[in-house]
Amino acid sequence: VQLQASGGGLVQAGGSLRLSCAVSGFTLNRYTIGWFRQAPGKEREGVSCTNSRGGTTSNIDSVKGRFTVSRDDAKNLVFLQMNNLKPEDTAVYYCAAHLPTAKYQASEPSTYTYWGRGTQVTVSS
Repeated sequence: VQLQASGGGLVQAGGSLRLSCAVSGFTLNRYTIGWFRQAPGKEREGVSCTNSRGGTTSNIDSVKGRFTVSRDDAKNLVFLQMNNLKPEDTAVYYCAAHLPTAKYQASEPSTYTYWGRGTQVTVSS
């Protein structure tokens, strides 16, 4: 099982980035995929997630209306479109996978079994 986040970089405030999470080794359409971020000195927090039915949730009020998560199960890809980026969005972004078997907290890192290496997003003011 592998997940690999990519697409990070340095962008000015107000700019956009599109992160991709490429998955392999499991059937994507059975999994919830979460996007998380971790800024220096802070705990990892859930940003957005998409479930096996294609439903999406933004878990942080500050990204609502700016970040959009989507998935292409046929291509084993999950995306996080980030618009109107702000300096406070600077963090390492990770994607993670969870196979739902019961009720779960989609925004909690501990819910997720599989993690990819992160991609750095830096937003300059």
